[in-house]
Amino acid sequence: MFTLQDGEVAVKTARTVIEKYVAKERVPKFEVPDKFKEKSGVFCTLNTYPERELRGCIGYPEPIMPLIDALIDAAKSASSHDPRFSPVSKNELDSIVIEVSLLTKPELIKVKSPKEYLKNDNIVIGRDGLIIEYGMYKGLLLPQVPVEWEWNVEDFLAHTAMKAGLHPDAWAEKNARLYRFTAQIFDETKPKGEVVERKLTEICKSK
Repeated sequence: MFTLQDGEVAVKTARTVIEKYVAKERVPKFEVPDKFKEKSGVFCTLNTYPERELRGCIGYPEPIMPLIDALIDAAKSASSHDPRFSPVSKNELDSIVIEVSLLTKPELIKVKSPKEYLKNDNIVIGRDGLIIEYGMYKGLLLPQVPVEWEWNVEDFLAHTAMKAGLHPDAWAEKNARLYRFTAQIFDETKPKGEVVERKLTEICKSK
C-alpha cells in the first residue's frame, strides 16, 4: 500500500518529468522513498482541465523495473509518445492534470467456464483493472475506466477485448486469458494543485 505522501511524490515527479521533457531539458535525478526503488507497475495519465478529457496514457502493467524508472518513462511516453495523440506542447502544461496509478502485479483469473467471469466477484467494478491475452493480442483497461463510463462487468470485459483489437465477445473464447489487478490512483485536483487519492469503491457507492 502507498500513502498519500507517496502519491504526492509520484504525481509531482511525473509533472516534473513531463515539464522538463516537453521543454527538451534534462530530466533530473530524483530522491525518492525506498519503495520507489522496488519493481512495480505504473501508469501515467494526462487529462485536460477542467474538461477532464484524456490527453495521454501509457504505463507498465508488469513490475519489470524499479517504480521510479517506470514512472519516469511512463510520464515521458504519456506526454509525447501516445500514438492516439500529438505530443503535448509547452503551452498545454498549465491546462493538464496528472494522474498516476500504482499497480499491483496482475493475477490470472482462474475459472472453469468463461461464464464465471460474471459471477462470484471474480471481477469487481471499482476494484479491478483488466488485461486480456488472446494469441498475439493483448489489451488493458485501468480500474477507473469502467467507473467513469458506468459499465457493468460484461461491458468491462467487452471493452477490454476491443482495446486489444478483438471482437467484444472474445473474452468468452476458450483460449482467452484474463488477468485482474488493482491500483491506487493519485490525481491533481487542478494543474500543479493538491494531490488526492481517488477512492473508486466510494465513487461506485455514491452512484
